[in-house]
Amino acid sequence: MFNDHPETQDLLDQARKGQSGAVDRLLDVYREPLRRVIDLRLDPALAARVDASDIVQDVLLEAHRRLEEYLRNPGMPFRLWLRHIAKDHVIDAHRRHRQAQRRSLDREQPLVPAVLADHSSYELAAQLLDGERTPASAAIHRELQRKLDQAIADLDEDDREIILMRHREQLSNQDVATSLGLSEAAASMRYLRAIRRLREVLLPETSSGIEEG
Repeated sequence: MFNDHPETQDLLDQARKGQSGAVDRLLDVYREPLRRVIDLRLDPALAARVDASDIVQDVLLEAHRRLEEYLRNPGMPFRLWLRHIAKDHVIDAHRRHRQAQRRSLDREQPLVPAVLADHSSYELAAQLLDGERTPASAAIHRELQRKLDQAIADLDEDDREIILMRHREQLSNQDVATSLGLSEAAASMRYLRAIRRLREVLLPETSSGIEEG
């Protein structure tokens, strides 16, 4: 997700030169990746009311307005810059529906990020079980699948976000560090901490045994 597109740098150069249509082509490259990032962060109750395509369009309009500023001083890769704008719009959408309408989405349905709703869930489960391959591992995997959504929802925001970034968006540690304003070492440590806490929720007896050992 959000790997560098081969056209991106060329289109950015064209946009700097004011070539006709370059900006529209540039933003169109990222329309679907932005849709996936937004879908990932909308909780189910809000997603039932808000069309993610509308948020995507708002993100692209803001990016269009701010592109000249970005081109003068590109502080991060273009794909990460767009991602920041998208995340801000998702936060605004949640705030409007929770505060302006004075209605708690959390009472209707808990926030369950979609990070583990696809094949990446099995990859993460395998990582959490690394070193625990036993005859009972298949049963443990099934139990993990039932617990993963709630465990992710129970993590604090920093831990939840970095798992989303690494496992669903498939951002590299370098991109995570850039996006969060951290050193690569700090980003790596934050990720390992999130995985450790998730493991503690999912496999408390195993984690306790490791700590005691």
